[in-house]
Amino acid sequence: MGSQSRAPVREPIVTFHSVSEFPGWDMAPDWILNLIKKHGSKNVLEVGSGANPTLSAGTVSSLNIRYTANDVSLEELSKADGVYDRWLCDVSRDVIPEQVHGRFDLVFSRMVNEHVADGRAYHANIHNLLRPNGVSAHCFSTLYALPFVANRILPDAISGMLLNLFAPRDAHKTGKFRAYYSWSRGPSRAVLSRFEGLGYDIVEYRGYFGHSYYARVPLLHRLERLKTRVLLAKPIPMLCSYGMMIARKRPTP
Repeated sequence: MGSQSRAPVREPIVTFHSVSEFPGWDMAPDWILNLIKKHGSKNVLEVGSGANPTLSAGTVSSLNIRYTANDVSLEELSKADGVYDRWLCDVSRDVIPEQVHGRFDLVFSRMVNEHVADGRAYHANIHNLLRPNGVSAHCFSTLYALPFVANRILPDAISGMLLNLFAPRDAHKTGKFRAYYSWSRGPSRAVLSRFEGLGYDIVEYRGYFGHSYYARVPLLHRLERLKTRVLLAKPIPMLCSYGMMIARKRPTP
């Protein structure tokens, strides 16, 4: 008696796509809005949102949901609109207070996971934050696409120089943060098993091939596009550039 009911576990949906379909950037608001509506999420946490959460203040108000913005920087969180709850915490390192265990229907992030040094601790903490059957959803870059391998192994000064050469950006608007790629991989069976071992059921895991880092070098860019077409025809999970994972917290029997 008192046990949580559990729907039958289905095999994870694993698919592969071009980077043009990756929802981690401009398509992110629609991606999250669809998840909220599909799962009926009323209490949402965005990990690493900083001052600019994915859903606008107007959208959050119209949905009548509780949306928590999270960051490790109090300065960034203080800039967020008052419609958001704010939580200063490093989800990958800090001990999660018991009073927030099981609080959230949906915990998500975008372009955060690759910067987490300990993927196991990070996803275990998120598991604690979710209610039974709650959803964990993430968009992230992965190893072993060549630009991200270089970003992982090269000193920050050199990787930063290469980034400015191949993909210049406004450092004041889009800073470069240390990347570790712990648990940030394409959807191989071994990777899925890691999450299942923490108490998740994988709903969907998408791998994306290709990137735009060679756009300023036409020959390399054409070769990258050719490689992407080959990998889409014969997918190799470890060569994904990006990933999107949706998992559900498995209820305790």
